Amino acid sequence: MTTTPDLYCVMGNPIAHSRSPWIHARFAALTGQHLRYERRLVPIDGFARALRDFAAEGGRGCNITVPFKLEAAQLATHRSERVQLAGAANTLSLRDGAIHADNTDGLGLVADIEQGAGVPLAGRDVLLVGAGGAAAGVLGPLLRRQPRRIAVVNRTAARAQALVASHAALASLQKTELLALDMQAPAADFDIIINATASSLEGAAAPVPASVLRPGSLAYDMMYGPAAQGFLDWAAQHGAQPRDGLGMLVEQAAEAFLIWRGLRPPSAQVLAELRAAIAAGA
Repeated sequence: MTTTPDLYCVMGNPIAHSRSPWIHARFAALTGQHLRYERRLVPIDGFARALRDFAAEGGRGCNITVPFKLEAAQLATHRSERVQLAGAANTLSLRDGAIHADNTDGLGLVADIEQGAGVPLAGRDVLLVGAGGAAAGVLGPLLRRQPRRIAVVNRTAARAQALVASHAALASLQKTELLALDMQAPAADFDIIINATASSLEGAAAPVPASVLRPGSLAYDMMYGPAAQGFLDWAAQHGAQPRDGLGMLVEQAAEAFLIWRGLRPPSAQVLAELRAAIAAGA
């Protein structure tokens, strides 16, 4: 094939740990798509310029990770319903001089919890830790699975309250109790705990007390690899079922690939291959 491959990338800071290029390369190989996918480290104050430069190079689309998801939504010229609700975007499509924003994080998280971990969300009690772009991106899809209750906690209580307020109408429609609780004293335990903070990247301890865990609770860190290990170890030490965000990463990438290329790649196969590659030290 002699034509120039379509250009895609993932933008973030940090970004060296990202497995997205490997995942999209496998998706492309398995679906016969001709594309190139790169990592791009973006200065904290340089996202808008990086996006303009990428578009000028002929970039077709990009995934957005920490800490640019909120800014990505603000810069978009067209926003999906998921982006409008979350105020955050992780998938941008660049065409005809416009920026189309979507958010596939929540779809990926729900798929990995229910299919990968085998834990249904309906009727469950869920604790969402964090209220930034990552948490905002998943709350809507979590609510649509109709858990009994979702509590949001965050270091800055006002941000948790604002996230709850922005999703109150959807929660009411889904008949799910949605509330903000104190981060250090939630005064409740949960079936599913989702860490959507950057605490793992910072090497910090678990951001919530062990009292939030029930025996056998699913403790899910949206990070993966060494960054998630501290949270996973904490969960296992307290009798919970730990799971990292590798499956979410693959599933949200599959949704982005579908948006960009019109094809749904075999995400379960690619996740199995990725876990095997990581286990082998690749």
